[in-house]
Amino acid sequence: MMGKKIAIGGKGGVGKTTVCAVWAELFAEDGCDVLAIDADPNTNLASAFGIPGEQSPKPLIAMKELIAERTGAGKEAIGAYFKLNPKVNDLPEKYSLDVGRPPGGKPLGGKLKLLVLGAITQGGGGCACPEGAFLKALLTHTILQRLEVVLVDLAAGVEFMGRASVLGIDALVLVVEPGGRSIETANNMAIMAGELGIGCVGAIANKITDSAQGGLIESQLNDIVLLGSLPYSPALQQADLRRERVFEADAKVVVELRRAKNKLTDLLTSICDVHK
Repeated sequence: MMGKKIAIGGKGGVGKTTVCAVWAELFAEDGCDVLAIDADPNTNLASAFGIPGEQSPKPLIAMKELIAERTGAGKEAIGAYFKLNPKVNDLPEKYSLDVGRPPGGKPLGGKLKLLVLGAITQGGGGCACPEGAFLKALLTHTILQRLEVVLVDLAAGVEFMGRASVLGIDALVLVVEPGGRSIETANNMAIMAGELGIGCVGAIANKITDSAQGGLIESQLNDIVLLGSLPYSPALQQADLRRERVFEADAKVVVELRRAKNKLTDLLTSICDVHK
């Protein structure tokens, strides 16, 4: 899996960040070097790793002077010229945080780093601005050039797909919960993934309270492989509220996410074999 790039998306509040954080640790346990990227405006991935708020990296999208320097635009550059492909290849090493394992935790076989991008939140923000160009260039670099397993915690909904910022990823994994709007969002994102040439789209059903719900969700997913189902977990909810490391919150969820990760690995391997 070294060098594979996986984006994790879905409707807001479905559990994307939890999946991203647990998978990052599982891949690192397996000996992979991992770069976990928080590309959500609600930058919560650091807290999912149990990193205290005061130690959490500042989102790069908030570094206005850095963006102005790299894009060649002023701080208030609406309507001004700016570079569409700014230099960003040095930024992951400079601004990523070594997550590691807490004292007493099982040693990781590979390195685990966190890079907090954030996302554009102001009205009218999108690709046609220095911030959009900066984020797209940085994501493109990490997806196409980095040798680690890269996991991207996407912003909620379909907008991020519309910006084509995830071109070149190997797999899109959509987290869904029992609910029509969540499933509809996943199906819409899967359609856009196909249009972007993403060849592997999977789903994880989360917050399952009844064994029949997983099968019902799977029946409503269009051309999306269900990788696994996670039970509703009050322990995970408490860990989120307390900003504690989610990997240690619920062992059953971790076991199911390992199975889902292994199923995704098998899918990507089979796709590679077909194209050989």
